[in-house]
Amino acid sequence: MRRLIAGNWKMNGLASSLAEIAALRELTGKAACDIVVCPPFTLIDRAVERAKDSKLAIGAQDCHAQQSGAHTGDVSAEMLANIGARYVILGHSERRLSHGEDDEIVLAKAIAAHRAGLIAILCVGETRHERDEGRAIEVVGGQLRESIPERATSADLVIAYEPVWAIGTGLVPTNEQIEEVHAAIRQILEERLGSDGRSVKILYGGSVKASNAQAIFGLRNVDGALVGGASLKASEFAGIISAAV
Repeated sequence: MRRLIAGNWKMNGLASSLAEIAALRELTGKAACDIVVCPPFTLIDRAVERAKDSKLAIGAQDCHAQQSGAHTGDVSAEMLANIGARYVILGHSERRLSHGEDDEIVLAKAIAAHRAGLIAILCVGETRHERDEGRAIEVVGGQLRESIPERATSADLVIAYEPVWAIGTGLVPTNEQIEEVHAAIRQILEERLGSDGRSVKILYGGSVKASNAQAIFGLRNVDGALVGGASLKASEFAGIISAAV
């Protein structure tokens, strides 16, 4: 399976940051993996323009469940598709925690993403407390079962496992912990999607950097990475991309 490396810029990036998109263009032609960058809403259309005629895809970090309406400050999946976005990150723990998004909301947004023709990168992950209680598989499995649209396929769905306690902390689960959760995710995908579940990419996210990427990519059922801070600079991101062989 061809790996996918996704960069989540979060609430970072001004017009000057578009130079990083231009730099990444040069990497995509040589890369042995698919690459997507998800900048803030304010840069998506210009990032699409900078990535034009290359293999670099541009995505968004969220969308609203409705196509249009009185939702001040929100952006619909159709609006994202209209300006050239191809992916959208949904259910990220930062949205779940700071915006109160539950599985029902994430499901509605995933349905909206598919309605607009976007590929949904659906995030799941446990907190440190849930991990310490031995509930990681239960929590991740519950999020997954309640958030995957009924008609999802490997063509429009990517799963990203991000243990909440590893995001931006420098902490990384053991290889055994990552493989255990990814194996459980794969099993649920096959239960839900049949044989097509074997083709859904499962990304790992949480303090991924060039120094640990190769080891992580060598684990079973790890089909790429969702990268935060290390994706802000093309030079740093390049080290992770080059590890995805």
